[in-house]
Amino acid sequence: MTDPAHPDTQYLDLLARVLRDGEARGDRTGVGTLGLFGATLHFDLTAGAPLLTTKKVAWKHAACELLWFLSGSTNIRPLLRHGVRIWTAWPLERYRRQTGEAIDQASFEQRVIEDETFAVRWGDLGPVYGKQWRDWVDADGHHHDQIAALIQGLRTRPESRRHLLSAWNVGELDRMALPPCHVSYQFHVAGERLSCLLYQRSADVFLGLPFNIFEAALLTALLADQTGLRPGELVWTGGDVHLYRNHVEQARTQLQRTPAAQPRLCLRRTPATIDGYTLDDVAVTGYDPHPAIKAPIAV
Repeated sequence: MTDPAHPDTQYLDLLARVLRDGEARGDRTGVGTLGLFGATLHFDLTAGAPLLTTKKVAWKHAACELLWFLSGSTNIRPLLRHGVRIWTAWPLERYRRQTGEAIDQASFEQRVIEDETFAVRWGDLGPVYGKQWRDWVDADGHHHDQIAALIQGLRTRPESRRHLLSAWNVGELDRMALPPCHVSYQFHVAGERLSCLLYQRSADVFLGLPFNIFEAALLTALLADQTGLRPGELVWTGGDVHLYRNHVEQARTQLQRTPAAQPRLCLRRTPATIDGYTLDDVAVTGYDPHPAIKAPIAV
């Protein structure tokens, strides 16, 4: 019997619901979607990692992206050096549009990696997640490191209801390559357990959501590790939950698969600060997923 609490079961139920009940809508990319408004998933982090097994998820890429956010970087160069190409489409489209050069993606990425001046000019995404998490600038010009403040608050006032992390900086949205989709996180301490509620205004249910869920679980694990706590629960809430039209057949393929045993996420060491973690510190064990299912990114 399928465990209704298993991450794959909850995810597949949502995917099936979007296919069955989703409203056909146009969208910014021109691809078109099937979408629902409002969905919630609950993951018990003590039972394992919410890492999908009904298709292989590139969890190392997701971990690399999260560490990139935490570094405060907004340039794709560090990601490309780790072989992570999930953010290339936006600066590449801007480069092609502004220069008229019909450069292919691989050549563009190689120039970003090899040419620092080119990377600074064309590899930057604007004040996206890393900037807002680590260097939010208020109307008076004061700089706020939300991650540092969050860790300090969890250590000194665990009972507080103000353990929040936001990326929705209204004054800087127009300078971002893509406005934040995972808009805000709230953290809650109960005993020795740290739980997270993630609100996501826009959820690409096939490509993006599996990454977002795992990254939120990893962020919770890192914060717990830095504050002497243990991960508790992850609550994910989506606003516009959509499936792109060119992902429909891939979704149907995934729905035919049976979930495997839930893997576990662990950290190999505890550095002095949250800035000290590297990709080698993140480990996933017992992960035996079905093969990956490729689908195009809508830009």
